[in-house]
Amino acid sequence: MLIRCWGARGSIPVSGQKYLKYGGNTTCLEIRTQDDKILVVDAGSGIREAGNFLLKQNRHDYTLLMTHAHWDHIMGFPFFKPIYSSKTKLSVWGCMFAQESIKDLLSRIMSAPHFPVDFSSIRANISYADACNHHYELGEMKITPIALSHPNQGTGFRFVEADRCFIFLTDNELGYPHEGGLAYQEYLDFCRGADLLIHDAEYKEDEYKKTRGWGHSTYNAALKLAMEAGVKKFGIFHHNQERLDDEIDAMVDDCKKIISKQGAHLKCFAVAQSMEIII
Repeated sequence: MLIRCWGARGSIPVSGQKYLKYGGNTTCLEIRTQDDKILVVDAGSGIREAGNFLLKQNRHDYTLLMTHAHWDHIMGFPFFKPIYSSKTKLSVWGCMFAQESIKDLLSRIMSAPHFPVDFSSIRANISYADACNHHYELGEMKITPIALSHPNQGTGFRFVEADRCFIFLTDNELGYPHEGGLAYQEYLDFCRGADLLIHDAEYKEDEYKKTRGWGHSTYNAALKLAMEAGVKKFGIFHHNQERLDDEIDAMVDDCKKIISKQGAHLKCFAVAQSMEIII
């Protein structure tokens, strides 16, 4: 299983020299299965570069899996060039949440006065699977959803292929009971023994005093989950829009100190745009 990150930022894209190491695009991951099927997770601003890359590879068949409908996770969809090509076959999976359908969710962001190109300009062959709490399969990969604790709700996922397990829990506030969210123990059980956990770690402890209830975890809480679940690798994700590269480095350094002090055995890193991970 190959995981390629096209965007790890939260809330809004950023740019500038102090964001170069971890990147400024909002959430988008690309997952390649062993038989080279392509799964794109979320359509944040990073999906623009993902689309350009896939077209250069002459690839036209993809699945798009949505975690939730907040702006930073869908804003890149109109800039995903493959949707304007009749060669493209796109399957869109996920829960419609507060919308009537996923198609309705995506078409609204391309409606006047928000966007100059109408949804009807799309030429791709798109199918929609509006399914909440449904298990998916892509080739030999098994995909299991879990409800996130986040305003307006959302879905995290476990991806399992050839006994390798990757868990993606973006926009998940551990320890705060948003509507539809689960207890800490359920996230712990879901993550147990994973080869890789990428989890929302937007805030520092002092920041969280003002942002409790906004739908995001501290890196300390996410690290605690990773250690207690016995995961092998833990990736800090959904970097705050104000978080500069050196601050993210400091968060990782602190995590490593905590891991060493606790005698735990896991690798901690911050997910960076353009990063590739093979598990």
